[in-house]
Amino acid sequence: MSDDVPKAPPGPTVVPRAAASLLVVRRRPDGFRLLMARRGAGHRFMPNVLVFPGGAVDPSDFGAAVGTPLRAEVRARLERSASPGLAEALGVAAARELEEEVGISLGHPPQLHGLDFFARAITPPDRAMRFDAYFFAVDAALVRGEPVGSTELEDPGWYSIEEALAAKLAAATRAVIFRFAEWLEQPVHDAKVPVLRERAWVVE
Repeated sequence: MSDDVPKAPPGPTVVPRAAASLLVVRRRPDGFRLLMARRGAGHRFMPNVLVFPGGAVDPSDFGAAVGTPLRAEVRARLERSASPGLAEALGVAAARELEEEVGISLGHPPQLHGLDFFARAITPPDRAMRFDAYFFAVDAALVRGEPVGSTELEDPGWYSIEEALAAKLAAATRAVIFRFAEWLEQPVHDAKVPVLRERAWVVE
């Protein structure tokens, strides 16, 4: 998803794995804060980088029980590029990764009605590890618990845009933060979704 990912050796292009990342947003009078955490120093992939909770879709995410489904307009945006089964699995994966990585829950089973979908980012084809990452957002008022670290992510906390951009970030994460700030200013979100593809934004 960024220039931080090792380049692939010569051979067939790696097929990107579907993945979901979730931006938990806390609104405050002086602006909003994003829940982010740091990948541990021992990680082979992007150590010490500040990220959003997220990860690849698991087979168990397909057909998993949900407390409430995705909203119809969110599902419609997802299904421009994902099958109906993958669309729901992406929402489940976002909720699962949030709880696994920072201990915050959307309920058991997860309530997906508060999720919104605002962007995708696809790792360039010359990288050894590739993801087709779908980025969701949810209001912090809809989650349960307080963030705690895990074996995946350390030191979770609430970051302003300025604080996040001053930290060590993957190129794709930086681009998504800028895109998210623009998305928040839009009074109406249409069906088209910006996609970071080949290191440039396109609209699908």
